[in-house]
Amino acid sequence: MVFKSRIKWIALFVLILSMGSLVVHLSMTKSSGVQLAYSARDNLWQDFDSLLGAQDFRNKHLWRPVKSLETLQPYANPRNSYPAPSSTNNRFIYAKIFGGFDKIRSSICDLVTISRLLNATLVIPELQESLRSKGISNKFKSFSYLYDEEQFIAFLKNDVIVTKTLPESLKAARKRNEFPLFKPKNSASPKFYLEDVLPKLKKANVIGLIVSDGGCLQSTLPASMPELQRLRCRVAFHALQLRSEIQVLGKKMVDRLRKSGQPFLAYHPGLVREKLAYHGCAELFQDIHSELIQYRRAQMIKQKFILEELIVDSRLRRDNGLCPLMPEEVGILLKALGYSQKAIIYLAGSEMFGGQRVLIPLRAMFPNLVDRTSLCSTEELSELVGPETPLPENTFKMPPRKSDKQLKEEWNKAGPRPRPLPPPPDRPIYQHEKEGWYGWLTENDTEPSPSPMDLRNQAHRLLWDALDFAVSVEADVFFPGFNNDGSGWPDFSSLVMGQRLYERPSSRTYRLDRKVIQELFNITREDMYHPNRNWTLRVRKHLNSSLGESGLIRQSMLSKPRSFLSHPLPECSCRTSALEDSRQIRSDDGRFLYGGEDECPKWIKSAGVEKSKTDDSDQPDYEHDLLAEQSETEEEFAKSKVASAFDQDEEWDPND
Repeated sequence: MVFKSRIKWIALFVLILSMGSLVVHLSMTKSSGVQLAYSARDNLWQDFDSLLGAQDFRNKHLWRPVKSLETLQPYANPRNSYPAPSSTNNRFIYAKIFGGFDKIRSSICDLVTISRLLNATLVIPELQESLRSKGISNKFKSFSYLYDEEQFIAFLKNDVIVTKTLPESLKAARKRNEFPLFKPKNSASPKFYLEDVLPKLKKANVIGLIVSDGGCLQSTLPASMPELQRLRCRVAFHALQLRSEIQVLGKKMVDRLRKSGQPFLAYHPGLVREKLAYHGCAELFQDIHSELIQYRRAQMIKQKFILEELIVDSRLRRDNGLCPLMPEEVGILLKALGYSQKAIIYLAGSEMFGGQRVLIPLRAMFPNLVDRTSLCSTEELSELVGPETPLPENTFKMPPRKSDKQLKEEWNKAGPRPRPLPPPPDRPIYQHEKEGWYGWLTENDTEPSPSPMDLRNQAHRLLWDALDFAVSVEADVFFPGFNNDGSGWPDFSSLVMGQRLYERPSSRTYRLDRKVIQELFNITREDMYHPNRNWTLRVRKHLNSSLGESGLIRQSMLSKPRSFLSHPLPECSCRTSALEDSRQIRSDDGRFLYGGEDECPKWIKSAGVEKSKTDDSDQPDYEHDLLAEQSETEEEFAKSKVASAFDQDEEWDPND
């Protein structure tokens, strides 16, 4: 008996130890899971320092300006004789602009340029996405929802006469559609306007333009029209100022990102349904998202926007650089460059097709991934939108349940016996399955028309894109996920890159070649999270070279012919020191691909010298440059590998 009682006590003791060990392991698992969880914080900036922790700056060269581009300075002033517009001008151009933030910005620049070309007065364009009929606040008009009207009119007074509305004597005739109306393409030439549009403008004194392609004038103008290109720059980079509320909130967001005294990187994924459908990138996504892309692609084929088959090989398109880099791939590239796990990354873009699921790998690699909802409170975003009239919610109501009498009648009318068993009852459709713009897929084969709330949300996206644009331009580093897509439409990343190239040419902006990047990924796609050293060095070499001369040449060849604002060189810049003739590169048609900028005036040179002295005194001395980084020794590489292993979370690899 004594022996049996001892066994019982030992078994009880072992059981208690096992339970204690299980509790300890569960608590450890719970605490580590909490660390991996993420949530939007309304007041993130209040404890931003504690969130970021101690920053790691072994690779400080990754944030430095590009020295080879420091001689470039913004200079969009007229160079030659440039007469002011005639005050007696009585010809008017009014326009309606369709599209999102990027299309609007590019289209406005083209409209001002056309008004100068035709010597006409421009009426403030109507932005169709932000009309009051779309449910925006009555506090704003169409144009003033995004931009400062007074600044726009005042800055362009020496270029084009801009008025807010047509004269009262012409408004009635416009309502009766008595004036000629044109729908120009974004590839329309100056010849088209001088030969086809100008005669009708002289005859009717008023013409209307409907702009839906993100522009109404070709990007590359004849060599005899450099002043029109500089006018585009003055419109985009000076006259088009976001309204004061957007600028103030954007500056607050930048200050909050830099509150800890550390730089930050802005990343725009470019995952937009329209672009994904245009290029046939459906197979890069799963289930419902792939179906949504294919549905939109079928619509574009029906509308003659695409002259291809519905089903294409998305993998082949991706390998040719026609699909965006996925956030997971961008995270691996940033790791290969040497960015620390604690680096601050701002996620730009009002539309993230694929949802938060596609961001999970990137968040695992870089936990300090934030967006506007993390940096701004709900009240701040509401104030930006302004007071709006409440709209009825899009509530989904379940169909009424059939009574027993109705079920019996249907059974009796079903036909002669024997009959098959009735189908099982439909699975109930829950509320969360109907929420969102994709809920129609569960019931219908056709996409419904936008509801009033959908139209209002589309207008809100203009504001979110404007905020992201302001933050991305000010970022220390910008990494595009999908620019130069070849569709011919302007894109958000290209506009940011062009603005940064104009305002701060030496700021770090990666201008990568997606086709080269995909070739590198195909080498190690089976083991992307553990690439070998040669692969890492090849990635670094390509990305670092894209910051300077080779990246600018590629932008000039591929991006500028489609969007001048994405690469406003050499027309809108000057150099403080002349570039050697041997370094200047021209295309076959004689156009400058690199170099060709005028020498800066003395007042710009003196201002540039003072600014460089200030920057040098404020910035710490980083010991590495790009060449030193590319030629690191085996010992240095091993040290960096060991150091990064201590930095990163053991569970950062989603494949584990």
